[in-house]
Amino acid sequence: MNAVTAIRAAATKELELTILMPCLNEAETLAVCIGKAKAFLDKAGISGEVLIADNGSTDGSQAIAAQGGARVVPVAQKGYGAALLGGIAAAKGRFIIMGDADDSYDFGALEAFVARLRDGADLVMGNRFQGGIEAGAMPPLHRYLGNPVLSFVGRLFFRIKTGDFHCGLRGFNADSIRKLDLQTTGMEFASEMVVRGALAGLRIEEVPTTLKPDGRSRPPHLRTWRDGWRHLKFLLVYNPRWMFFIPGTVIGGLGIVFAALLVFGPLRVIDNLSLDLNTFVAACFMVVTGVQLITFGAISRYYAEITGILPPSRRSDWLTRTISTDRLAANAGICFAGGVLFFGYAVARWAHLGFGPLNDSEIPRIVVLGLSLMVISLQAFFSAFLLGVLEIPVKRLKSGQSNNLPANELPTRDA
Repeated sequence: MNAVTAIRAAATKELELTILMPCLNEAETLAVCIGKAKAFLDKAGISGEVLIADNGSTDGSQAIAAQGGARVVPVAQKGYGAALLGGIAAAKGRFIIMGDADDSYDFGALEAFVARLRDGADLVMGNRFQGGIEAGAMPPLHRYLGNPVLSFVGRLFFRIKTGDFHCGLRGFNADSIRKLDLQTTGMEFASEMVVRGALAGLRIEEVPTTLKPDGRSRPPHLRTWRDGWRHLKFLLVYNPRWMFFIPGTVIGGLGIVFAALLVFGPLRVIDNLSLDLNTFVAACFMVVTGVQLITFGAISRYYAEITGILPPSRRSDWLTRTISTDRLAANAGICFAGGVLFFGYAVARWAHLGFGPLNDSEIPRIVVLGLSLMVISLQAFFSAFLLGVLEIPVKRLKSGQSNNLPANELPTRDA
């Protein structure tokens, strides 16, 4: 089973609930988790199944799962997200509750998840900080830095009111999540589900849940710094505003302020401190960097919208109407002409001095200003053609779709 392929709806008799556990060598705890899950289904009177998405276990986990009455689906592609994608594709339940098979989550206490799902929630997140974290259940680095910081970044970037962004125990409407076409195969899958769900307008709710130390004698699969970086990278990639626009605006704005203050001469701050040519050069570098980041942000947001990666918004609609290869190239030409004029003026002034030593910093300032405008223009010019390259596959796809329309739906032309 290739878990990265778009998830297909499970074509078998639908149950109400699938309790899904990704598994890679969980022989020590798997039977306990399956037993708790099946006991919950019996106690609650829910028509359901326990599904184990096995990611290539070599310790007999598959046999343990089968003996415990669970259904096992093998997933060849490695990774936490890959295992869950395979399990979601194979699940028969209308609702799915997923959780780790290490006995750190209580599969016997899922009533709150089921109630919220029955009430219409698309995604129900567990919150370990509200429900309680037992001593030794979460490393201090994760508890006090990793999870709070990444959860804060998720709330800030995507306006998601979720206090525990990476809780592994969560329930969801199977059809709603399948429609998201989730793709990531590693630990960042947890972030992708929440972010893509929020961007798609799914109803996301949260319930308290508990976390206790897992029952395994070996270390967990999670790698703190590697997986933390993968989560953060995903959040940044899906938010060009915070990745490019905001840093670019701050850096470029500060550069413009300092450049404007110093373009006509030095600025004395205090008696023994003044800002002069060196600071002006640094300010121009900041402007160049800021413009490049803003350009990257505009192109990435435009591309994300025309390819359907991110949903449209009021600002992005304005961007798609405004930005184009022709406009960017034309503005780059105007900027380049301005830079050449400043640079030519500086050379003419220097020639007037007989190309001798420049004791005054006025001419170097004009040179730096002209060169900065020329560099910015080159950045914008080549970015314009990068935008054109990115549009090619989208235009081809749209053209192919229109060419494949049925005869009665093909566009017609008046005689």
